[in-house]
Amino acid sequence: MIRVEPDDPMRPDVHQLLSEHLADMFATSPAESVHALDHSALSHPSISFWTARDDGELLGCGALKDLGTEAGTEPEARRLGEIKSMRTTASARGRGVATGMLEHIVAVARNRGYERLYLETGTEEYFAPARRLYARHGFTQCPPFADYTLDPSSVFMELPLHFPASPR
Repeated sequence: MIRVEPDDPMRPDVHQLLSEHLADMFATSPAESVHALDHSALSHPSISFWTARDDGELLGCGALKDLGTEAGTEPEARRLGEIKSMRTTASARGRGVATGMLEHIVAVARNRGYERLYLETGTEEYFAPARRLYARHGFTQCPPFADYTLDPSSVFMELPLHFPASPR
């Protein structure tokens, strides 16, 4: 059974997967367009990091970065988040690992009261499966967010997180 749980980006098998992720990002995108985080950056307090495992075997990882609150929304600030470092091992592709990780991150963001989730991914064909995954889960293209700027090698996507009306 695949389980998604908090984990340490410095754990040896996770470190290896993240190193492969970074290598692939630099192999498929111009260096100035690589926005993937390294192992130490994923340990920052503003980032929650999870892995997907089956009987201890690493299948994938993903992270949620707290972007803080949307400017101009005080006193009812709206929290924003960014999905980072979604990666599935080669042997686990096609098993629903990415879908499970994405659903977990979205659920956590909703539980934390995030108003909106963002992500950045590449425009190259290599990233087409990721773009399709995000689109299937309701993400749509948007302008650059946070500190990002327009970049022909980047696609920016967002997902508004709707909350059920509270009972009266």
